[in-house]
Amino acid sequence: MNKLRGNPWVTLAVLSLGFFMTLLDLTIVNIAIPDMVDHLDASLDQILWITNAYTLALAVLMITSGRLGDLIGKKNLFLYGVALFTLASLACGLSQDPAELITFRAVQGVGAAMLLPQTLSLVVDVFPPGRRGAALGVWGVVAGVSGAAGPTVGGLLVTRLDWRWIFFVNVPLGVLTVVGAALWLPRPARSVRHRFDATGVALSSVALLLLAFGLIEGEKYAWNGWIWTVIGASAVAAAVFLVQQRSRQGDEPLVPFSLFRDRNFTLMNVVGIAISFGIVGLFLPITVYLQSVLGYSAQKAGLVLLPLSVGTFVTAGPAGVLAERLGGRWILMAGLSCFGGGLAWVMAVADVGRSWTGVAAPLFLMGMGAGCTFAPMAAEVMRNVPPRLTGAASGVNNALRQVGSVLAGAVVGAVLQGQLASSLEEQAARRAGSVPPDFRASFLRGFDSAGRHLDVAGNTPGTRLPASVPAPEAHRVQDAAAAVFGHGFVDAMRPTLLVSVAVMAAGALCCLFVKKFDGASANPHGLPMTEEEIAAAQAAAEADAAPARR
Repeated sequence: MNKLRGNPWVTLAVLSLGFFMTLLDLTIVNIAIPDMVDHLDASLDQILWITNAYTLALAVLMITSGRLGDLIGKKNLFLYGVALFTLASLACGLSQDPAELITFRAVQGVGAAMLLPQTLSLVVDVFPPGRRGAALGVWGVVAGVSGAAGPTVGGLLVTRLDWRWIFFVNVPLGVLTVVGAALWLPRPARSVRHRFDATGVALSSVALLLLAFGLIEGEKYAWNGWIWTVIGASAVAAAVFLVQQRSRQGDEPLVPFSLFRDRNFTLMNVVGIAISFGIVGLFLPITVYLQSVLGYSAQKAGLVLLPLSVGTFVTAGPAGVLAERLGGRWILMAGLSCFGGGLAWVMAVADVGRSWTGVAAPLFLMGMGAGCTFAPMAAEVMRNVPPRLTGAASGVNNALRQVGSVLAGAVVGAVLQGQLASSLEEQAARRAGSVPPDFRASFLRGFDSAGRHLDVAGNTPGTRLPASVPAPEAHRVQDAAAAVFGHGFVDAMRPTLLVSVAVMAAGALCCLFVKKFDGASANPHGLPMTEEEIAAAQAAAEADAAPARR
């Protein structure tokens, strides 16, 4: 069994299992929202925080955790993160009210933030350049499939078992990962004593926390002065953080500025934000559309989204290998274009009363596009990073991707709610003639502020009738309300998806400025290496070349 310790493929398998759990939990909760509303008696705002508490903890702590992996050992932090994530998942499943669930979701996010940056960093550390493309291909498959499979897996668990099982499923996976990591991950090797930038950690955490909180809560408070004060305070904290980091560049900073001397590293972080934005921008409206407009169960909605996972699985592996051999520029551009094109396709075909078959092809196209992004982006963002900075680089990249997720949730949620408010009022006025006169006024009033207060089932105050109302009249009101919500939501979903299409197009354009690929052992541009790293790189190159000479 000790022979497996340090084997790069065994290391990759263990890392992938932990990676899979954390990304699955980014999307699996969406499909369970209706059931959580019913069983926990949760408000819409509380439900949003059940989702956002996890993302918020990820975004705030990712940079810190990436750097901590460099300082105290990546294996150690990965193990601690998986253990905390597993225990928090159990606590989430046992939660009895929304407040408990929100709290334990935040703890889950802390565990995920501890382990997530270590996965990409360790893959780059243990695989030599010649075999890194295949490894990143596997990593890309896991990254793509785990996020895309969340609604499908969640739908099956919610329908067959209970919403709590979307969290309980992590417990056996977490135990397996902890055991595998303890037995088979390479032992941490630290030959130099490192310093920990506590001031940088505090400043970056405050900046990201305020930014994420302001974006998440902005729509709830109608983007009033208080919200802009919070976002402004985030900008001030970020500016102070950058000044503090500039003064520490020669003394192990939290964010080494030398990373951004490489244009590809900078551009790949922008692309990562776009990819995260597009994925969140799809799942939020599409899950409501499938369940509340088309009336599908959680299981059927999850199965309808299965083509997304299949498409990702088809392209993720080959995309990683091709990116390592040819460079990721054109593969990334094709992936972003396919994802954006699929979103536009959904905009064109989505309507009330349509069959699920109409969205199957665009979802498959989006999956193929997503599969073309994860591994190539990872290859390009880490290609020129010296070994001592892989944890910091991975932390920065993952943190910015989570900021993209938070930004998407805020922007997409705000656009959807704003569009929904106006479209529901318009549809209600158009269809009020079919409502019995005695109920027409309350029917119209019920949709006046429905865009802000609508629950996920499409219920509004004006459609909740006393039991004494005759059945024929009640049915007329309910049918009219269903038509208003269905057509109103579709009308609001189209401009909402258009926002994500525009972001994906901007990400694709960024790929035009990626530097041309010069080979797997591309020389770092502006990223200084120590003498030990240069010697290790030369030894690795000679080892890779030895079979060819023989």
